[in-house]
Amino acid sequence: MKKTLLIVTLLATMLGFKGHAQEAYNVTIFDQAVYYGMYEGTVSEPIPDGAIRNSNSSYGKKLTDEQIDAMGNTLIMNVTLNPLCDNYDRIGNANLAFVPKNATSYIYGDVQRIELGRFITPFMDKNVATPNAVPYEFEIDNVTQILHDPILRAQYDFWVELEVYGYQGGPGQGGAAVEIEGCAGRNDVYMGSLSFTSTYNPNITRGLNHFMPLAYKFELKNYVEATETNFQGQGTDNVGQTVRKITFTVPETIPNAKFYIVTSNHGSGTNGEEYVRRTHNIFLDGSNTANRVLQYRPGGVSCVPYSVYNTQFSCIYNICYPNGTYAPRPDINSEWSWNNWCPGNKIPTRVAELGELTAGEHFFKITVPTAQFFNNDGYFPMSVYVQGYSETLGDESFNQSTFSIAPNPVNEIATINIGANDIIKSVTITNTLGQVVQQGNSATVNMSSLQSGIYIVKVQFSNNQVATKKIIKK
Repeated sequence: MKKTLLIVTLLATMLGFKGHAQEAYNVTIFDQAVYYGMYEGTVSEPIPDGAIRNSNSSYGKKLTDEQIDAMGNTLIMNVTLNPLCDNYDRIGNANLAFVPKNATSYIYGDVQRIELGRFITPFMDKNVATPNAVPYEFEIDNVTQILHDPILRAQYDFWVELEVYGYQGGPGQGGAAVEIEGCAGRNDVYMGSLSFTSTYNPNITRGLNHFMPLAYKFELKNYVEATETNFQGQGTDNVGQTVRKITFTVPETIPNAKFYIVTSNHGSGTNGEEYVRRTHNIFLDGSNTANRVLQYRPGGVSCVPYSVYNTQFSCIYNICYPNGTYAPRPDINSEWSWNNWCPGNKIPTRVAELGELTAGEHFFKITVPTAQFFNNDGYFPMSVYVQGYSETLGDESFNQSTFSIAPNPVNEIATINIGANDIIKSVTITNTLGQVVQQGNSATVNMSSLQSGIYIVKVQFSNNQVATKKIIKK
């Protein structure tokens, strides 16, 4: 499948100057949003403030300019689920969707998106008081490169999507409707929350950012021929083999390029791929060993650390014997050699290092040679994007203790205080997008004309050493 570059040469934060990390900025996007049965018609129940309902399993909400501007160059995403009336292990995920500027809503299939993180829900009983929530944490520092790009922000709004899939079941089907007290006749399955925590680390210098989505939850499986669709689809390039190739064009060289890949196995029953570990191969521009940039085999590690969140009995966390007896599964990897993932844990986002990616045409390729899909059942939902930018760590040997700025926060005038032997050569003030808003060489800084927000004051001394401090304009 031929694909051209969607987003090119995105401007990074360009704030990698020396200094101390800012205080954490926290923002909640969804707070216990209620999700409903994934196989039912779309409900008309209330939705979270400022959000839209894409389906019973998906909400979207736009990040405001104020929220984005307050974020630095580090980013942690936290997802928390509270059980209602689903008690099985399901897939869930959070996305960043690119929606045309100033749109108040969007059609799900019409916008492009990347997957920020994927997780598996545990076997939970809503009537068990403790624990009654399962947390997932994702470190996604690279995403700040996208959020702070002024070119991209001029074209799109960024919407965060939290997707939680569940089904309550019913008579003859099992599930929470018949297995969990109080769930009969209900269709609410989970509550989901999502928040971000961000700081600014001035010890990191990042250069121009290059970014391109390649696939979003593509259903990789060997029994259907792949369809030619943008960012979504299903199947394989060769029926009978589990393989997918995606061609993309790079207009200029990308430094430190990486593939960000999310895959997880899904199927049904003991014969499904859900419970069979398979080796995955990721290639760049070829199918030989020399072109393989990543090889991994999901799972195989103990799930016992996540058993606390599985408050309903299951034969995942217990060894169930044919005579009806059972024993807890030990906390050793050999007892988990069959599993691809743990209910109650996140799916890792795997990173393939590509080095310098030269301008021209390239292709991403994934193969899972031993995959088997019994009775044409099961699939590997695959998300992947390519991203690259230069990154330099600061020199920790320089002592900045002589540089301070006050008052902070400031209304109008701030004063730079330096050591007795230091001489200021230049002062540069930038906003959180890396845009220079003021320059000079005085120890007195007049910020009265600047909008309220977070700024970085960079001081270059006569010996050419550079130091920075964060300042808040009230």
